[in-house]
Amino acid sequence: MRTLLAGHGASRGSALGRARVRLPHALDVAEQRITAAEVEAELQRLHAAVDATRAEMHDLRTRLHGALAREVGEFLDLHALLLDDPELLHGLDELIRVARYGADYALRLQRDRLAAVFEGMDDAYLKSRLDDLDHVIGRIHAHLHKRATAPKGVAGEILVSDNVAPSEMAQLQAQGVVAIVTAGGSALSHSAILARSLHLPLVVGAAHVLQKINDGDVLIVDGDSGEIVVEPSAEDLRAYRSRKREAAKEQRELGRLRSKPTRTRDGEDIVLLANAESREDIARAHALGAAGLGLFRTEFLFLQRRELPDEEEQFRVYRDAVLGMSGRPVTIRTLDLGADKADRTGLALDNEDNPALGLRGVRLSLVRDGIFDTQLRAIARASGYGPVRVLVPMVSGREEILAVRRRLKRVVGQLRKQKREVADEIPFGVMIEVPAAAFAVHGFVDLVDFLSIGTNDLVQYLLAADRNNEALGELYSPLHPGVLRLLHSVIETGWQARKPVAVCGEIAADPRFVPLLLALGLNEFSLHPSTLLEVRRAIRNSDRAALLSQTYKLLQARDRAGIERWMESAS
Repeated sequence: MRTLLAGHGASRGSALGRARVRLPHALDVAEQRITAAEVEAELQRLHAAVDATRAEMHDLRTRLHGALAREVGEFLDLHALLLDDPELLHGLDELIRVARYGADYALRLQRDRLAAVFEGMDDAYLKSRLDDLDHVIGRIHAHLHKRATAPKGVAGEILVSDNVAPSEMAQLQAQGVVAIVTAGGSALSHSAILARSLHLPLVVGAAHVLQKINDGDVLIVDGDSGEIVVEPSAEDLRAYRSRKREAAKEQRELGRLRSKPTRTRDGEDIVLLANAESREDIARAHALGAAGLGLFRTEFLFLQRRELPDEEEQFRVYRDAVLGMSGRPVTIRTLDLGADKADRTGLALDNEDNPALGLRGVRLSLVRDGIFDTQLRAIARASGYGPVRVLVPMVSGREEILAVRRRLKRVVGQLRKQKREVADEIPFGVMIEVPAAAFAVHGFVDLVDFLSIGTNDLVQYLLAADRNNEALGELYSPLHPGVLRLLHSVIETGWQARKPVAVCGEIAADPRFVPLLLALGLNEFSLHPSTLLEVRRAIRNSDRAALLSQTYKLLQARDRAGIERWMESAS
């Protein structure tokens, strides 16, 4: 019987397919005791399962590339670190060797012990790591019984689940899954961001789908509206085919914008930059006519290894990025690493109480100054091959900026003495993602050549809401009056100082936010190449002067509903 269900669209696109329902993972294992003679065999069985899990994740990690290497790899690296955690492994061995439990029941007991620790933490970020623990435990348990650890998709299927880990997304798409529907989740989570980069339709927060959808049901999923049709009617199927034809037509029209200028209807040129971290990203940005790279991430050089990259290795990567953009500026962000990211090099601190607010970004770079100098030398050397800009993350005030500028000046001086080719000028900028920096930008804008607003972290810190915590999905939103007023203030400060300001967070990649950002005075967008043409089209359909005349009205909105009404009237 036809049923209509509603969720929140998190990744655009429509899909028609059979439902594959995956119930929430629960390690429901009965108590099992073993004899003293069975202990060693049971330990070997457990260790083999752990080793198989570790090898499986390493194999998946080596097969990732491009944007997936960062988005998925971060989670796989974190899961690998959990597998090496003595608290997990020693506890399991003790439960088998001393208490003489079977490996399955020991796994359940140790999971429950560690889960109690996570659940007892006050910090929302660390609480959210419980999902990672369950993912790792589930993989080990599957290997104990030689079962497949990842959900096997079949071409044409739509996965229906309570939630989906980012590390599963690429596998599911490769297996032919055409869409995902989850009972939980947030449209701004890492999983949702990855689904958008994969162009995989995703609906989140669809309550009761696990109770109302059965294996084999035919579904139509609309990732724009969040609508799910169970056992669609003939009329639903006609409407779906019509949407697919429109989508195909839209893609052909977008293709024609590759060589078109990024210019508003009233003749204002807008700078459209690309975010990148791989050769594939750079090639795509170049082909789509990006004006340059607004953010080249460097963390990928540090995350998937146990040794630090030396100057020569970093130089070659940065040089190749510069050459790949053929004279268009490349903005290289210095290391944005901290204990919130999986790091095996020993560079980041272990066991920080609150890693999201800890020693990360520029704070870590200034503490590990020798490593920072190596990176600055590599970036400066790359500037001899084309226009390079240096972007420093996580700054909070003037003192940090002065410290970095001094280091960069000293490094450049050393390179010139060594007869290395370095550009006459290397523009220097900072990321505005700490609220204190946003409020105090007028006090250090004289020290920088440009600003880049990282809205993902800025919104998270400003609203004290973890974007990966699905319980806070409605709270974590850039459509908050405080967020918009702060964005406007930073953009206006840059304009008054004649310093370019870009937005490089998720909202810059969403064409729905284009009128809002133009109204706030933005004229530089930095985004993943996957949505560059859609954003260019939205800019070309906008009248910037008309939007600027509505800025005051936008900033007077008292709540999210008021901002959404403004967006509807501006579209």
